[in-house]
Amino acid sequence: MRGDPALGAGFRLAHGHRIPDARGSHGMRHWLMKSEPDEVSIDDLARAPNKTIAWFGVRNYQARNYMRDDMRVGDLAFFYHSSCPEPGIAGIVEVTKAAYPDASQFDRKSPYYDAKSTKDAPRWCNVEVTLREKTPLIALATLRDDPALDGMLLLKRGNRLSITPVEPAHWRHITRLAARTARA
Repeated sequence: MRGDPALGAGFRLAHGHRIPDARGSHGMRHWLMKSEPDEVSIDDLARAPNKTIAWFGVRNYQARNYMRDDMRVGDLAFFYHSSCPEPGIAGIVEVTKAAYPDASQFDRKSPYYDAKSTKDAPRWCNVEVTLREKTPLIALATLRDDPALDGMLLLKRGNRLSITPVEPAHWRHITRLAARTARA
């Protein structure tokens, strides 16, 4: 998708916001998806049937909109451990099923239950992701200290979104960093 000339190269409008256009040259988009390891960790994903899980429980409209409107089967994402002693990127996943209603919104026993959501008009969705590679943890502190990652949405002050697009240059840099870390 090309950037909106009025906003400058590499940017487009999405849901009324200015965001980086993270679609790469092959039409694939890159993402960062946060999960709390005590909920679902990279190791849990590695043990799951077919190494695949539904990315359930997202209850932020912007993150939901990214999944529903922008994520496509084949897109890749960094699996990020958050809200833990050492947050950071722990692996790479592939979106293997497009957005569909998140069943947890209808389950009264779930912490993700939403009384205002109905099966006829669901509010929340999830995608399915499959583990492609477990990486050595790339700590948040390492990402913050890397000048090549200036402007990355994860690192912007006040950003708490559980899903964010990742610009192609940032994706390439982090995957190279993961490869170097693995060899070390």
